[in-house]
Amino acid sequence: QEQLLRRRNSRQNWDRFIPNRSAMDFGYAHYMLTERNRGNENNLISRASEAYRKRLAEALGMNRTRILAFKDRPSTVAGNDSSSSSSSTTHRVKPTKPHRKIPQTSERILDAPDILHDYYLNVLDWGSSNLLSISLGSTVYLWNASDGSTSELVTVDEECGPVTSLRWAPDGRNIAVGLNNSEVQLWDSAGGGGRLLRTLRGGHVSRVGSLDWNGHILTTGGMEGRIV
Repeated sequence: QEQLLRRRNSRQNWDRFIPNRSAMDFGYAHYMLTERNRGNENNLISRASEAYRKRLAEALGMNRTRILAFKDRPSTVAGNDSSSSSSSTTHRVKPTKPHRKIPQTSERILDAPDILHDYYLNVLDWGSSNLLSISLGSTVYLWNASDGSTSELVTVDEECGPVTSLRWAPDGRNIAVGLNNSEVQLWDSAGGGGRLLRTLRGGHVSRVGSLDWNGHILTTGGMEGRIV
């Protein structure tokens, strides 16, 4: 008995093996521990269906790692079929996306003297007809991005100006102009000359700094905090 105890004590005491969870396939392990045994017990999985399952797993490139993995190993596809192995490897390769090239210099610089440097104003807007509208003080200018031409739309009176907001309608032809005296003017830009369609009054008591279109509905926002 003393000799038996001596032999047991002479052995090295090893700790438990802790598997590497990052190298484990929990989905495949769950199937192997539950569904596969249940299927074999009920004798519902035939040899043909089992072969089909293996071929399908090879084609989809399923990770055939062990249930308990104690070290990292490169993922390989089970089977000796070179055609299925190459096809599964090709399936896992993701196509590279082309890098977007952002220009480091501006394409064109437009002079904008007398522009109002106010964060709460919207004095620049690009319409769907490729016309850029900008207000410089009390004057609204239009710049055609197609041919580079510039035209004056309107110059408001001093007691009404300056222009505090601009917004093109979805049709790219009509434009709403918000003024410092709380008025909103609707202009038709056809022909480059400009034609006043309507003047909206009474909606605000201070400057109109925000405009937006939703179809044929125009929404305005004033400095006093009211939205009409």
